[in-house]
Amino acid sequence: MIPIAASDSTKNMSEPTHVPAEFVESATIMQAADAKIRKALVNADITWQDYPCWDSSGNADGSAIAKAYSMQGILKYHGMADWHWRTAFIPSISVNNDAAYTITRVDFRNGLRTDTLTINGDIVTGRPLQRVVRVLDHVRALSNSTNKASVKSMNVMNAASTTKGLGTSAAAGAALAMAALEATLGQKASENMRLVSSTARLLAGSACRSAVGGIALWLSYPGVAHNKCFAVRLDSNDALADLRLITVPLESRSGLQTEQAHHAAPTSSFFQAWLHTRPDEVISCLQATSSGDWETICQLAELDSLRLHGVTMAANLEQSLLTWEPENISLFNMCRRLREQGVPVYFSTDTGPTTVLMTNADSQNEVMENITSLEIGVDIISGGIGGPATLIQSDDAKNFGI
Repeated sequence: MIPIAASDSTKNMSEPTHVPAEFVESATIMQAADAKIRKALVNADITWQDYPCWDSSGNADGSAIAKAYSMQGILKYHGMADWHWRTAFIPSISVNNDAAYTITRVDFRNGLRTDTLTINGDIVTGRPLQRVVRVLDHVRALSNSTNKASVKSMNVMNAASTTKGLGTSAAAGAALAMAALEATLGQKASENMRLVSSTARLLAGSACRSAVGGIALWLSYPGVAHNKCFAVRLDSNDALADLRLITVPLESRSGLQTEQAHHAAPTSSFFQAWLHTRPDEVISCLQATSSGDWETICQLAELDSLRLHGVTMAANLEQSLLTWEPENISLFNMCRRLREQGVPVYFSTDTGPTTVLMTNADSQNEVMENITSLEIGVDIISGGIGGPATLIQSDDAKNFGI
């Protein structure tokens, strides 16, 4: 699939995005489902800001630093309907995980010849830089600026940054979007979480959810306008404070790339059936979040992990991908064994093999001890629900070399 070229003019941001020809009928169904979901959000007193308009140019030489947490999928997303605007076929839900985060500094400067990207101290080019430039170009269009930028990003976690499934691209996109908007357009922009979320999406779809924090719902369907494709936070008042996230980082021995899986997913014979189960499950997850029912949320996450990988592994003959490793099966069986013993624990995996075990505070230590007893040689990283992207001061970022 080739990304659809498009301008980032204000007019285009409110126009429908691309709908693949084979999904025209599904697009109509998903658009109607989106309206139903937005109505349910309003009924649950979950609101969002207006998408802002700008009547003046921004700061061409601004700087800012932001921090954002990684996320773990609950109701997953796969595939992109429009690659230029990075819109998804389906709404999706995730939870921010405070066990890992990204700090990103953006400096727009007159005289810079090109945009540059440094991640964890290493200069990065190629596709990662292209994805960062996509966000920078969008922000430059909003602020009527042409200045290039220096971007420095640091992933902070107790595991190798190359491990798949830790949601670092989501955290990176959220931190980049907030920092770039603050640097060019100031507080009005960086405090508008609808704008931050939709901008973060242009680097990685899941970044729109990482931006708003907590249990987050990304509103999307084929053809949705850019300014209507964003995330909202569902949880409030510490209703899910008892939820614990235990991350087990696993390397993908096949060298799986997330974008490779996104290209493959829509070719799966299972994909459209998965699409049409989503709206009702979003409503169920919204209801569970509102009532503090963390266990139903985790059950949905486990079920949709199985569906996600079924879709991925059943892509067409040229693109089928095996995304789990032997360690995954050991962890999945452990969860089922513990549940039979009365321990509430559920697994969640996103595109790669890295697994997050979801449980409550009382059971956390027992679950971690059982992982250790498997003797599969893995790291175990405990965490809880992470908040939204935030701006940080320069002095606070110095410890990270930013």
